[in-house]
Amino acid sequence: MERRNFEKKNYERRKPKENIIFGLHSVIEAIKADREIDKILIQKGINKEAFIQLRDALTGKNYPLQYVPMEKINAMSDGNHQGVVAMISPITYLNIETFIDEKIEKGEKPCILVLDRITDVRNFGAIARTAECQGVDAILIPSKGSATATSDAIKTSAGALNRIPVCKTDNLKNSLFYLQQSGLRLVACTEKSSVPLYEVNLRGSVAIIMGSEEDGITSDLLNMSDIKARIPMRGEISSLNVGVSAGMVLYEKLRQELHG
Repeated sequence: MERRNFEKKNYERRKPKENIIFGLHSVIEAIKADREIDKILIQKGINKEAFIQLRDALTGKNYPLQYVPMEKINAMSDGNHQGVVAMISPITYLNIETFIDEKIEKGEKPCILVLDRITDVRNFGAIARTAECQGVDAILIPSKGSATATSDAIKTSAGALNRIPVCKTDNLKNSLFYLQQSGLRLVACTEKSSVPLYEVNLRGSVAIIMGSEEDGITSDLLNMSDIKARIPMRGEISSLNVGVSAGMVLYEKLRQELHG
């Protein structure tokens, strides 16, 4: 009985997760088809011939790669993975430039929530849920160094990530410059500012930037922002969870727009 339970648990551990493709040729075909891939995991010490085939397929592509021990890949698949696993995104990411152009052509005043290197998928999911509730038009994230719309993030978002558009960019600074040139004001939420949030005009077309859990917004993005705002606090702890901060900023924008 105990052995049967162990075998069942071992099978469940090895059972393929959703949105995963394994096997060299399957992953290469996904790359050639330009599938939405969040990350490709490659076994450390992979067969040289397999590595060359994968490298050739990745030429000109910009998928995030991670080299991991064989045990990790074994735990993710129950078949012949050949040392390669691709994590397929459950959503389709949009191009921010195209998205903004369409909004402006319609005469709309878009609100974009920019997440600078948010790495915790639960934070990402919770922020997406709040953003959808508060009427944000889209979320913008960098292609690398950021949490993506995994199944865990979608679950945490209560399905909001299936409703709110998510845009990816290979160069966050360039994309923010494009937003700026398109008439959006860049508002950076940072404790380094002396301007309290309630004194900042958040009405109309804005891109609200939230920084990473570790070190906030990068200096390049802070420097190009039109205005920096801080959330007033009375306690001794100097910072808030980024998900809580995002909720407060987005609520303030909605409050301003509802009350003129």
